[in-house]
Order: sequence, then structure tokens, then C-alpha cells
Amino acid sequence: MPIPARRTTARMAALLAATLALGVATAPVPGAQAAVGTALAAPAPGSDDEGGTPTLRAQLEAASKGFLDAQAALDKSTRRQQELTSQLKVIEADLTVRSTKVGEMAGVAYRTGRLGPISALLGSGSPDSFLDRAAALDAVAAHEDRQLRDLMETRDQQTRARAALDKEVTEQRRQVAIMAKRKQQAERALLVASRSSSSGSSAGPTSTTSASAKPAPRNPDGSWPSESCSVNDPTTSGCITPRTLHALNQAKAAGFTRYVSCYRNGGSGEHPKGRACDFAAQKSGFGGVATGGDRTYGNNLAAYFVKNASRLGVLYVIWFKQIWLPSSGWKSYSGAGGDPSSDHTNHVHLSVY
Repeated sequence: MPIPARRTTARMAALLAATLALGVATAPVPGAQAAVGTALAAPAPGSDDEGGTPTLRAQLEAASKGFLDAQAALDKSTRRQQELTSQLKVIEADLTVRSTKVGEMAGVAYRTGRLGPISALLGSGSPDSFLDRAAALDAVAAHEDRQLRDLMETRDQQTRARAALDKEVTEQRRQVAIMAKRKQQAERALLVASRSSSSGSSAGPTSTTSASAKPAPRNPDGSWPSESCSVNDPTTSGCITPRTLHALNQAKAAGFTRYVSCYRNGGSGEHPKGRACDFAAQKSGFGGVATGGDRTYGNNLAAYFVKNASRLGVLYVIWFKQIWLPSSGWKSYSGAGGDPSSDHTNHVHLSVY
């Protein structure tokens, strides 16, 4: 007995709804990346799939931010030290010239005896000669006074420059100590999370790519400006920070054009803040453990972000059970859920400052 068309349509709709409820993924189609992201096993709102715990991620974020802030301050101090060193060389060369001139002036006065103003003026034979000698005496006195004042000022400049140099050296030592503490903070957090010594140094992914990213904008002093989730996320219907968008666009320009998902509503990671993106290793999106060419793609992408970390403001990169930190390099990243998403074996996670 034929099934009425209305009943057939209803059954097809029910089957489609059940299929979507089970999260069956379909291959992405060009121009529909955001919609496909939901169907490609993107985590449900409020879930965490970035591995570790909220506490661990907060500690790693704080450690990396503190390290990058100290590094920026150190770079600024180093530049200032270089400027002061150049200035000091000029000052010391000037000081040598001025000291020589004053020494010559003193030598002449010692050998010939200084001509007193009264005797010089009394020796004039006419009113015109008197005025000429008076003017000459004023000129000589002014010249000698200027030479002495220039010498004293140059010496003061030398003293100030040396004091400023000492201050910069002290500042650099302070920032290096802060960077060391932040490094210890990050490594201690990873060690506690793993409950073993497995968070030691690991050989992270390498790549032969020579692509260099365009630097993201910095403050005049070299630090990273504070940014909010203020621009449209081209991978979802949410928002991301301008620096995250810059990193995303630079990765695409370097040839990493596979599926990406950035903003995610809810959870304790960087995604809800618009400061993170997940880059799928497979062409079809977030699937199982990446192998073969897909894993090579992930290796190359992770290595690209590490190479350009200072240009993009990278806080950390997670890929294949490892995390890269600006303070410590690659480390084992345990405490995950055991699935490809939380183990990061199917996508590269990028967090920016």
C-alpha cells in the first residue's frame, strides 16, 4: 500500500532531526564555515575541551602574560641601554676635546703669565687702543668662561648617562628575574597537573617553512595593548579580538586554509574571550586522530605559530598532547579527557595575548 506523501515528508523530517541530534557530521562546503563548525563536532556551549582544568589554564595564561610583559619591558630597557651607550660615547669624545682645549688654555696662561686687565688697559697709547684692548679682554674672558662651562656641563652629562645606564642594567636584572619566576610558575602548574615529571621538555613539531607573519600592532613601548572581543569572527557568529583576527589572517596567508573555529560561547578557556582559535588538521574538520599528511599539516601550523610567536603575541600553542609556552618551549600537556579534541590530536589550539 503506497505511503501518503505527507506521511513520507513527516518521516524524513523526523529522521533529519534525529540525525542532527546525534551530531552526524557532514563535509564542509565553501562559504559556509561557521555553520559547518557546529556540525563538525564543535563543543556545545559551556563545555571545555581544551584539556587540563580551568585552574591550570588560568595559571598558564597568567604565567605567559607575565612573561611576555617582562620580556617587553626587558626589550625596552635593552634598547634604552643601547641608546645611552651611544650617547655616552659621544659625550666622552666631546669631553676629551673640551678637556684638551681647557688644558691648552691653562698651559698658555702658565707659560706667559696672565695679562691683568689693569696693566693691559694702562699700556694703551690712545683712547681707540684702550677700547680695542678692553673689547679683546672681554672676548678672551668670555671664551675661557664658555670653555670651562662646556667642560663642566659635559662632565655632568657623562655622570647622568652613566647613572641612567646603571638604572637600565638594574631594570634588566629585575625583568629577567620576573621571567624566570613566570617560567617556574608555568612549569610548576604543568607538573602538578600531570602528577609526574612527564611535563619536562619535549621535542615539539618542527617545520621547514620560512613564512614570517606581519607583526601585530604594539604600544609605543613595545608592550601588547589590551583588547576586547570587539570584531566579528569570520569563522562563527561570535566575536574575537583584533589580534586574534590578525593571527588568523596571517595563518591563512601562509597557506593554512583548512577549517577553523574561534569564538565559542561559554566555558573557561580563551574561546569565550575571543582570544583563541582551533585549527583543524583534517580538511573535513575536527575528526579523529590526525595521521599522515594531516598530522604534517598540524606540525607545520604549530611550528608556524611558534616561529612567529613574538610577531603575533602568542600566549600558548597546544598540539598533540603538548603545549608550547613562550617561557618554556614545548612541554607535555596532560590532564586531558582522552579524546582527540581534548588531547589536541585533531586540531591545533592557538591562544593570543
